[in-house]
Amino acid sequence: MNIYINCMKGIIYKELIRFVKQKSRFFSALVRPLLWLFIFSVGFKTALGLAIIPPYETYITYETYIVPGLVGMVLLFNGMQSSLTMIFDREMGSMKILLSSYINRNYLLFCKMFATAIVSTIQAVTFLLVAKVYGVDISYLAILSTIPIIMISSIILNAFALFISSVIKQLENFATVMNFVIFPMFFLSSALYPLWKIKDSSLVLFNISSYNPFTYIVESIRFSLYLKVDINSLIIVVISLFIALIMAFVGFKSKKINHS
Repeated sequence: MNIYINCMKGIIYKELIRFVKQKSRFFSALVRPLLWLFIFSVGFKTALGLAIIPPYETYITYETYIVPGLVGMVLLFNGMQSSLTMIFDREMGSMKILLSSYINRNYLLFCKMFATAIVSTIQAVTFLLVAKVYGVDISYLAILSTIPIIMISSIILNAFALFISSVIKQLENFATVMNFVIFPMFFLSSALYPLWKIKDSSLVLFNISSYNPFTYIVESIRFSLYLKVDINSLIIVVISLFIALIMAFVGFKSKKINHS
């Protein structure tokens, strides 16, 4: 048991050290959502009127609406970036050694996802604090209550990213594949626009967005930020967690390794 605990501590420590040393990684993860919050939302504010929809109890500004989606953006891009580091680690880094050890491979992968989720949570919470300073109506208690759903959501996206990295054989193909994954997941969701607005514009896009798990990740974060729970979104998030973990485990199980 101590071996497994020490293994998890080691992977988390390694990920945190990498995070601390790569300060550009921290700031680059915040630049994208902050650009949407500070610049793009100003242009969309007058063009998009938002009615009173749950969990909001009054009319809201566009900046307030997109904050949960931008938190999801932080988690999504960080999850995909972590899968890139996983490719390096799998081929020539520490994970290559760990994956060839007698420690359960699924446990190692979960430790990697959990460690990345901690880093993603730090980045997401930092963004929420900046958004609060900017003027978005979010309480500190709400930010704390959102941490568990942020952690779970990050693990889902990390697992999905790890599954993709397990089937990518050449590093140069990684960026191309990610572009076909990240942007559809983000834009075909309720991150930037309410589903009812998408439905008014295109029924096809509405149906696609309704089946996008990222939509329910965003909605779970949205409700949690106002100390509420959307049961339907939460159920889908939990189901997505199990499916994503299975995909990641099966993806890496299919790769043969040589045990020393």
